[in-house]
Amino acid sequence: MTVKDQWDRLDPGTKKWLLDNPGCLILPHSITAVIREKSGHDIKCDQHGQMMLSPQDRDFIRSKASGAATTAPGHLPGVLQTPTTGLSST
Repeated sequence: MTVKDQWDRLDPGTKKWLLDNPGCLILPHSITAVIREKSGHDIKCDQHGQMMLSPQDRDFIRSKASGAATTAPGHLPGVLQTPTTGLSST
């Protein structure tokens, strides 16, 4: 079972968590539980109910995360996006 194989079954909140944490090596119990429920598969977990991501899973999540960042609304390729402070410089 891979995250890639289950991606379309995951709810938006779980996908967002994965995309917001693309460097995660071990998924928290709560995220693992959602993946287990949605996939219907028995997932190999550690004694804390956490799932270790395979290198393929990590590559997939990083790829999705970088794709999501480049397709985000208001994203301009090659332009650094910074938060607006509301202050103007003179």
